[in-house]
Amino acid sequence: MKIGIIGRIGKRLNSKGKQISFIARKRLVAILGDINKFKPLLMLLSIKEGIKTAKQVAWISDGGKGFWGVYYELFSKVAQGILDYYHASQNIWKATKSWLDGRTTKAQNWFTEARKKLKIGKVTEIITELRNEVKENGTLSNETSEEMEKVSRYLEQHVEHMDYNIYKNSGLPIGSGIVESACKWLIQQRFKGVGMRWSVEGFNNLLYLRLAWVNEDFDNVFG
Repeated sequence: MKIGIIGRIGKRLNSKGKQISFIARKRLVAILGDINKFKPLLMLLSIKEGIKTAKQVAWISDGGKGFWGVYYELFSKVAQGILDYYHASQNIWKATKSWLDGRTTKAQNWFTEARKKLKIGKVTEIITELRNEVKENGTLSNETSEEMEKVSRYLEQHVEHMDYNIYKNSGLPIGSGIVESACKWLIQQRFKGVGMRWSVEGFNNLLYLRLAWVNEDFDNVFG
């Protein structure tokens, strides 16, 4: 299942008089199929929603290689790529848990500090710490060393997508939770009822109708 959301960010004052960002408009694209069938649908919706004239565009995704492949192929020249902050944190926790045992106070303290560094754009310090530990600590198991290096490589690949302090100051979101939420109310609530069975064709046909309704495009589809 591939799902994407094109959202427009607006600004408003909260109850304390502080200006905050919010999703003023969102349109969805989804398909049960491979990434190559998903790409043209996402691009078409992006163009329809004004990506070519927008002053600022951001791409937010977790670490899935397929989606980042779409970003580099179609959107990297017009959009700032942002790695989901919470997904990045989860990967750092994997390294911490393997290295320091997730049940220890030392692990919790190191992870807390690492998350602080991550949020203010100091991910390179985290990478350096992990790699120095692998290099200098002769008591680490091969499995632990491999996990720490795997996470280090992952973070290194996305260094330019983790300037979270800059993104937040620009009013951009740093998490892709809106997409994960859409998976629940767009797909699960409609297609995973008791006793339901779907063919790929039948699923996509109904999904097409559901998207038309969600995107407030029903009249245009059948007009």
